[in-house]
Amino acid sequence: MTYAYARGAAACLALLALTLSPAHAEPRDPWARAWGQNNSGQLGNGSTLDQLTPSAVKGLARSDLRELTSGGWTTDQVFALALLSDGTVQSWGGNVSGQLGDGTTANRAFPAPVAGLTQVSDIAAGLDFALALRGGRVLAWGADAHGQLGDGLPDPATPVTRPVAVQSLGGVKEIGAGCDFGVALREDGTVWTWGRNHEGQLGNGTTTNRSTPQRVPGLENIVAVRPGCRHTLALTADHTVKAWGKGSGGELGNDTTERSTTPVDVRQLDDVAEVFAGPYHNFALLDDGSVRAWGENWAGQLGDGTRTKRTTPVPLPGLDGVSSLLGGYQHSLALLDDGAVLAWGENDLGQFGDGSTRSSPAPVPALPPGSASRLASATAWKSSYAY
Repeated sequence: MTYAYARGAAACLALLALTLSPAHAEPRDPWARAWGQNNSGQLGNGSTLDQLTPSAVKGLARSDLRELTSGGWTTDQVFALALLSDGTVQSWGGNVSGQLGDGTTANRAFPAPVAGLTQVSDIAAGLDFALALRGGRVLAWGADAHGQLGDGLPDPATPVTRPVAVQSLGGVKEIGAGCDFGVALREDGTVWTWGRNHEGQLGNGTTTNRSTPQRVPGLENIVAVRPGCRHTLALTADHTVKAWGKGSGGELGNDTTERSTTPVDVRQLDDVAEVFAGPYHNFALLDDGSVRAWGENWAGQLGDGTRTKRTTPVPLPGLDGVSSLLGGYQHSLALLDDGAVLAWGENDLGQFGDGSTRSSPAPVPALPPGSASRLASATAWKSSYAY
């Protein structure tokens, strides 16, 4: 599970039809689709031309996809990863830090395999590095200035262009990537982190970087982990949420704007079915189908009709029938049960995918019913993904 990190990378990937489909119908177009800014080739259509409406990702069929996500910060680093049904991984886009994992540092505007990866069950992407899960073990590649590859050998100068093993960590069932740190959820319900820690995003009570995984103290019976850029959310077995790391934008949901180097309770939030972390804002989907949001909101990315940051979760009235959510840097998407997509927040680069550049602090229709099957595991900045 992962996050896209690109200020100005308004790329969106989706599996959707070019023509209207009836509610609940499978999208008739067979290809993964992308739209938005494309100067790194992050749309995967073989060009570097921006798109305000969906275009096909070359050779990437919807039926072959198990997971799709992206990463990147500057416009020459934005990249995407796709986990295919056969357990292989493909990548495309920016590659200045070796984040495509193909043995080079050359950008590529179409998907191609990550070197040597088979039998993969999960993927994640940070600013300039990526992770893959295989047989309960974690592999990593890309930049390693803060120890984010977890191999015990941080190097600020030399990219790692092919996957290497994250050290001393097995029995992992789910992975995530923040801006410069990795997160792993083990089968036993414990959480392990490594990489950059200047905001306490590793959750171990310090602000010291770690180049190998360390257990987050006090966390047990965790069922999902969702890292943002500099914070992390953990969903517990009793349907509550823990958070740690950066808090200046209200990301921790504990009614403060202070960071926390150890997990704290997200307040006023119970009966949570799933959580979704953007870089600086978050969503919770409750058991009753309602949605709560908290964190930064300068562009209306929370969807509550304001541009006021929220330090505790607030309801999003009228947002019904939601199956998943996706939080970007300045925008957000919601996938509805009928395959329609709603969008809100900043739309200056066409990140809504509706052909316009009109922004909105409240949800507006972006794609019609039958357009998408699933949203990507996560995204951030000005990228959006669905499949």
